[in-house]
Amino acid sequence: MLTIKEIAERANVSRTTVSRVLNNSGYVSGEARERVMKVIEETGYVPSENAKSLRTKKTRVIGAILPKISTETSSRLVKGMDDILAKEGYQILLANSNLKPEKEIEYVRLLKSRHVDGIILSATNINSGLTGEIKRLNMPFVAVGQHIPELASVIFDDYQAARDMASLFIKKGHKRIAFIGVDEKDRAVGHCRKLGYVDAMEEHQLPIEEGWVQKGEFNMESGYHCMKAILEESKTMPTGLLAVTDRLAIGAMQYLKGQGLSVPKDMAVAGMGASELSRFITPSLTTIDFSVEDAGREAARLLLGYINGESYHEKPQVVHHRLLERESI
Repeated sequence: MLTIKEIAERANVSRTTVSRVLNNSGYVSGEARERVMKVIEETGYVPSENAKSLRTKKTRVIGAILPKISTETSSRLVKGMDDILAKEGYQILLANSNLKPEKEIEYVRLLKSRHVDGIILSATNINSGLTGEIKRLNMPFVAVGQHIPELASVIFDDYQAARDMASLFIKKGHKRIAFIGVDEKDRAVGHCRKLGYVDAMEEHQLPIEEGWVQKGEFNMESGYHCMKAILEESKTMPTGLLAVTDRLAIGAMQYLKGQGLSVPKDMAVAGMGASELSRFITPSLTTIDFSVEDAGREAARLLLGYINGESYHEKPQVVHHRLLERESI
């Protein structure tokens, strides 16, 4: 394989000039740059990534730990990250925690051992083991979707989004609104979204009857069974349902349809997340767009800043959301 010394000899320039052209650093005259680029094009020279890493002490690789790599939210997040990182010559190494906190800790250690330049973590919940490991490893790090005190975070306003959605139900005249959530160990989706619903109901002095609130998992089947439980356990039939994810909402809609109930005539339904499927089911699903791509871009920008020596932002960066009112309410 051609060396920098050989390129310098063929282009009749110094090795320093070749290095500056390859790394796009330092002054090089236009004529010298053209000679170097001509040799590179003619020979098909590709610089060794290992050699570059040794010189710059950077691998140009970012680790991304995702809760479920197959979900639409994860793909949108990675797309946003890649929009920024690719322009700076970075590649993304993906790890799938499969919603298991212990896997998140394992992957943080693994990515550190692979000498990635930094890590972006989309965490399911935050625990002392995870935060302790991140601080111990002392490397550029950004969390997305959950706030980690003393570390950089990009978050959504989950509380206000759920409160906005519950308020829409109330504005439309609904006074009996059921809720499907998830485990509150997931602070953002489980705790904050439930709190937004509860506070909206309390603000308007509306009751939350026994049976109206159910806890599910992150899938449609769970939404189906939670809706079944709401109808079987409630003394009073609710007229509206707020689910913390679109998948839960769509599963609930399928159960209602199977019972011969109409959405939204018999039960208004809303989800959260603005999944692609939410636009195409019948009726189309009212939902919250959390601008996940923007969160990915912001996380990537922050991480690149930390890699380049900027100080950490201890205050979390909040990404905006939009309420998309459709046919299901």
